Amino acid sequence: MERKIVRKSRNVPTPKEVKKVVVLDASTLGADLDLSSLHEFCDELKIYETTSLHELNDRIKDAYIIITNKVIIEKTNMLEAKKLELICIAATGMNNVDLEGAKELKISVRNVVGYSTASVNQHTFMMAFNLMGKVKYFENRVQSGEWKKSGIFTDVSNPFSELSSLTWGIVGLGKIGNRVASTAEFLGAKVQYYSTSGKNTISPYHRTSLEKLLETSDIISVHCPLNEHTKNLINTTNLSLLKEGAIILNLARGGIINEADLAKEINVREIYAGLDVFEKEPIENDNPLLSVEHKDRLILTPHIAWTSKEARIKLLEGIVANIKDYLLKKIH
Repeated sequence: MERKIVRKSRNVPTPKEVKKVVVLDASTLGADLDLSSLHEFCDELKIYETTSLHELNDRIKDAYIIITNKVIIEKTNMLEAKKLELICIAATGMNNVDLEGAKELKISVRNVVGYSTASVNQHTFMMAFNLMGKVKYFENRVQSGEWKKSGIFTDVSNPFSELSSLTWGIVGLGKIGNRVASTAEFLGAKVQYYSTSGKNTISPYHRTSLEKLLETSDIISVHCPLNEHTKNLINTTNLSLLKEGAIILNLARGGIINEADLAKEINVREIYAGLDVFEKEPIENDNPLLSVEHKDRLILTPHIAWTSKEARIKLLEGIVANIKDYLLKKIH
């Protein structure tokens, strides 16, 4: 389905030959996001809510600029788009575009960084506080009538701790990891980290090995990229290192934590987990995380940590800035 947008006048000089801009998966950006600012760069703006593999080549064949969030663009697709000059990725990760193919064909590729840091940080702590405070458990005590039956004004049947007494371990200390670290430290937690690249050695926080981090942290949050070094980084061999009652969160990419191994661990002992990302998205019906026995120990959200209104507005502004920069450089 194509989204209808009211055209706005151009504010930026553009080369006359830039006639068509195509947005391939606008539904991933939200229906509330006003994309009309993209009109200033072209004579024609086509906005599709979703684009399947068999629709892709036809939709980009005469495009000068394409914008994709998660639609995969291979070199074979680029070869069909004879006028294509710029691919804008509506995300930070660039693994959905064949970068080598684009370079070979002299097609520029731009992404947007830093737009979702505050949003992901907020979602990380939302998950952490819900699991720390055992909110699902206590809500069930109220809803089920167990609290009423007790006759006591409070319920201390499931003790929880304050963050200021805990150690927070961070896997991947990039922009988001750093924001989480500073927030956790501000709230009184002791912070340590593991660098998945091995290159991040300058930090005010204690650097340690992955094994030591898993052994000694009360809360672990994952904020590293998914690559050949981090695929199944956390699995059955090291999940056993977690403390009883520990919380592990994945706000990075699905596949970094082995989901089947995590589900087994939650079922056999008291650990807690929050995941916003999954190896297959949307999550498959047979994903073992959906059938864990202790559901109060698990929070699953549908890849929304990055999607605050403010983050999506910043993302669009980043896309516009990338297009503007590319076109102005081309003019000059």
